[in-house]
Amino acid sequence: MNRRAFLTATAIAGLAGSFGLPGLAKADTLDDIKKRGKLLVAIDLGSPPFGMADAQMQPTGSDVESARLLAAHLGVPLEIVQVTSPNRVPFLLTGKADIVMASFSVNEERKKVIDFSDAYGVIQIVVAAPKGAAIKTVEDLAGKRIGTTRGSTNDKEVTAQVKNAEIVRYDDDATLITALVSGQVDVMGSSPQVMAAVNQRRPNDPFETKLVLKTNPYAIGLRKGEDKLRVALNEWIAQDLANGKLREIYLKYNGVPLPQTLPATN
Repeated sequence: MNRRAFLTATAIAGLAGSFGLPGLAKADTLDDIKKRGKLLVAIDLGSPPFGMADAQMQPTGSDVESARLLAAHLGVPLEIVQVTSPNRVPFLLTGKADIVMASFSVNEERKKVIDFSDAYGVIQIVVAAPKGAAIKTVEDLAGKRIGTTRGSTNDKEVTAQVKNAEIVRYDDDATLITALVSGQVDVMGSSPQVMAAVNQRRPNDPFETKLVLKTNPYAIGLRKGEDKLRVALNEWIAQDLANGKLREIYLKYNGVPLPQTLPATN
């Protein structure tokens, strides 16, 4: 989350009690979901392989399939609320979505504003560039243009670790991928999944991982105080990790298996 989005989210949270913003003054979203008969999940459809459109322009990706699995577990239909990295938290806090499943990396800054379920996946933050690029340390990035996705954990980590470089921020992963394929930027600070999507479209000059900046768990974002909902989400995650359904989805879209034990989120 970038500074502007974080301040917006914090302000919304602070005003919740005074102005009764939807979904903030109460803490019974699980009952609301069942009474409504629909699960509203915020998903970024510009973030392959987590969220994207297929050849028929229908939502697909690992977060989409995981959300469908969760909705079926709860016994209600899924409604996707489309978001981008910067507005995931504001959409959640203003009640436009019940939960967020959007490659939502867990970090301390976000935990000040919202709660997270247990992890159901992991994502690395890497610096990648074509094979010929001589990058072995963050110091080698000085003077280079590095593309990343605005408001994402990738953006935060690149900004924190990389100095003396020009950071070019795009509004979603799909736009970042297009910029990397077209050569607008020749270094990326993002995930291996984004790198794989880039390499599908530039096979003659593929990117490779130069540096691993961080490995983060990702989880379901929910509003604070939603203990009943968090318990239900954690029970589902434990069940579908154990029976292999979530692991199959992750492998299908990411091309690598989930670690046997996922990092703690709380």
